Amino acid sequence: MYVRRVQLADFRSWAQLDLELHPGVSVFSGPNGHGKTNIVEALGYLAHLSSHRINSDAALVREQASVAKVSATAVNDGRELTASLAIRPHGANKAHINRTAMPSQRDLLGIVRTTLFSPEDLALVRGEPEQRRSFLDTIMVARYPRLAGVKSEYDKVLRQRNALLKSPEPDDFTLEVWDAQLAALGGQLMSARVQIVHDIAPHLQETYHRLAPESRPAHLAYSSTIDAQLHDVGVHLGESKPDVEPALLSPDIAEAVLLEGFAAKRSQELDRGTTLLGPHRDDVVLMLGTQPAKGYASHGESWSFALSLRLAAFFMQQGDGAEPIVILDDVFAELDTGRRQQLVHLLDGAEQVLITAAVDEDIPADLRSIAHFYSVEAVVTEEGRISTLTPEASTESPEE
Repeated sequence: MYVRRVQLADFRSWAQLDLELHPGVSVFSGPNGHGKTNIVEALGYLAHLSSHRINSDAALVREQASVAKVSATAVNDGRELTASLAIRPHGANKAHINRTAMPSQRDLLGIVRTTLFSPEDLALVRGEPEQRRSFLDTIMVARYPRLAGVKSEYDKVLRQRNALLKSPEPDDFTLEVWDAQLAALGGQLMSARVQIVHDIAPHLQETYHRLAPESRPAHLAYSSTIDAQLHDVGVHLGESKPDVEPALLSPDIAEAVLLEGFAAKRSQELDRGTTLLGPHRDDVVLMLGTQPAKGYASHGESWSFALSLRLAAFFMQQGDGAEPIVILDDVFAELDTGRRQQLVHLLDGAEQVLITAAVDEDIPADLRSIAHFYSVEAVVTEEGRISTLTPEASTESPEE
């Protein structure tokens, strides 16, 4: 897959952008704060219906504008589809595919697929479980689009169940109804997440080893709030050793164990007014050698681990036959020369790679001769800062 054309209108610092892209490597260079990341953020938004930088859509709409428009034409096995989204700071977003209005913006999922690494991804290693759950769920929705609706419904049922647990006199029958729904939805999410961890693990080990061969081996495992109950039925998810094959988890088993767990935890949940079990409280254990990466990894190791997680997702999806576009936002700033070269070699087979860089000198020489370069700058007008883009001449044509 590659994106052939990107169009933006009133998206962050871009009043207008109409950009033709090509397979291979494209580099957007320019000073920080001038709009490079906004381009790749827009593509990431079309792919995942969320920004990797903020939780609210309001900041995506350029100041004094009422709506931001993002459009991308993706080419997949010779077939072209154009996904367009009107993003509103308040109210529902409007989605189109090839100018046909869609009932839901979720209908765009799968048209543009991206794997995006950014400096914010350090939170995957150093941050809270929420960041690692989000990492898995992003891959989950890309791999199994149907589960986007399941995840949305799970979050809705969870809010309703928590509201009931907080009420002065919760009705037992209603609580059991929410238990059944939450367990059924949660079982599907847990099963998919465990499958992803199982499938991505060998790619993580290989990618991290190639990126940082002098470091300790990297591995990961799924950690659930119902690990002990799953252990009782012969399912082991908590192993975090590289030589232990993780067991897979069927949705039915996860659902049954969650139901039992809700019953066992009923009094504690009523006392605390919140749901104590389920995928909303699970985590991913990241290990370097025999130590947790969080708290023990150096800054360089943490950066390389986070990058390896994103690249592992790319290689897993490539193996699925659903290769995403690789987006690397300011990736070279924290990599030494050796790791920069290894990264270039790792991406050798990717159909399209989009890179942002504040300093041209950070771009490895191997990329300079093959990449399309675009210079991004910003000008200040009465309407605020507006980004502009200028294609640069390469030292060697990418087609040569």
